[in-house]
Amino acid sequence: MTDSNETGIPTAGSIPASRISVPGGDRRSGNHPLGSPSSDRVWLRDPLAVHLGAGADPNLAARGIVIDRTTGTIVELVPAGGEPSSAGVDGTSGGSGDALEIVDASAHVITPGLINTHHHFYQTLTRAWAPVADLPLFGWLQNLYPVWARLTPRALELATTVAMAELLESGCTTAADHHYLFPTGMDEAIDIQVDVVRKLGMRAMLTRGSMSLGEEDGGLPPQQTVQDSQVILDDSRRLVETYHQRGPGAQIQIGFAPCSPFSVTTELMRDSAALAAELDVRLHTHLAETIDEEDFCRETFGLRTVDYLESVGWLGERTWLAHGVHFDDSEIGRLGAAGVSVAHCPTSNMRLASGIARAVELEDAGVNVGLGVDGSASNDASNLIREVRQALYIQRLRYGAEAVTCDRVLDWATKGSAAALGRDDIGTIEFGKQADLAMFRLDGLAFSGSHDPIPALVLCGAEKADRVMVGGQWRVVDGHAIGADGHALDKESLIVAHQEAARRLVAG
Repeated sequence: MTDSNETGIPTAGSIPASRISVPGGDRRSGNHPLGSPSSDRVWLRDPLAVHLGAGADPNLAARGIVIDRTTGTIVELVPAGGEPSSAGVDGTSGGSGDALEIVDASAHVITPGLINTHHHFYQTLTRAWAPVADLPLFGWLQNLYPVWARLTPRALELATTVAMAELLESGCTTAADHHYLFPTGMDEAIDIQVDVVRKLGMRAMLTRGSMSLGEEDGGLPPQQTVQDSQVILDDSRRLVETYHQRGPGAQIQIGFAPCSPFSVTTELMRDSAALAAELDVRLHTHLAETIDEEDFCRETFGLRTVDYLESVGWLGERTWLAHGVHFDDSEIGRLGAAGVSVAHCPTSNMRLASGIARAVELEDAGVNVGLGVDGSASNDASNLIREVRQALYIQRLRYGAEAVTCDRVLDWATKGSAAALGRDDIGTIEFGKQADLAMFRLDGLAFSGSHDPIPALVLCGAEKADRVMVGGQWRVVDGHAIGADGHALDKESLIVAHQEAARRLVAG
């Protein structure tokens, strides 16, 4: 029987113990339903491999990882030939006096939870729409703006749920969303997203986006999609004061995200930077995605994009930029020196023929490079492990195979993405870090004949995680998303409702 939670997200009832039995059946403390762990600590034992980062010694965690469910943190890496020091392997008391639950991870590659640095959740409603399927960015936007202007609260709730569940099942534990559409009736758009994040039990950087420069004033978006600057700033302050969490383990954070140079005024860019500094939150915008955008900045402001960024007070460490395709050598150096971060979105850049970001040069210059799937109307998917493979291949076209390794692109999706969002508690597998982990199986036809687990994960085209943990709690089991309440997401009912919302949005 299908249930529904407080936000209207369909669920399919509690997961029975049999659904969460560990591959290999090795639970010394016995099977148990989600939400009723048999031990505060769990050992993910003997994985195929653990991604500790480029250049790290893989033997440091060759026998696995010990998690403390109570604190939600990693408490031990078990080296090759070692045993956990925190408890006995037979489930009896050990050094800490705690029983230790054992999860057989021998069929899995473990990575830090993947982190998505740029998305537009609402765009799952306009995937693969024929009128824009073969257009570049500006034409694509001009055709979609009137459709998106019809967005409703229920449609956004469904779109956010679909996007986040899809991300979660791809191994993503933290997602940044850039929501800049606030037509009539959508004043509480970010509040709706907060509810979904809490129900799914993920982490999110929800940015209060904005558009204030409409067609009548020389901008690209139609007038019905823009807002008054003071309304934007007031709501931005409200959201930070209401929802923004700080410190290790934060689940929900708020950032400010004027959409782009061609959709917001210079004054709003400056005022957003000042408010972000006052409230100590991050700044996000699209920049240097296409040559058209570069031309717009020169014609409208008499400046290239990075000069424009500096003129409005954005050239600093709290800023991360979406795309960053068209920077010259000097601009790359300036961005690195200023500590700016960039969300590399390879699939979207290929889909819209925007170009290839200079990701290796940006990182070498000191820019934090993260990965983003971008909106599901320019990627048509919300799959972050797939984006890792895309990043590898498109960057190798520019820099060659030796410079763009499997470990390096995994670092972009984890450590680099965490730095782009201003977080040092996630993105790596280390003692004391949040237990945000993704576990991928390599036992399907697609992996048959593969030899080395980390390259296989990237090169053979992994599509879904088998298990995902956020803060020490399972959020994906057997490839299926599990809500924070321990209930499985009823994806069939969700798809039906989401498909209908998508049809209504496009039909008008």
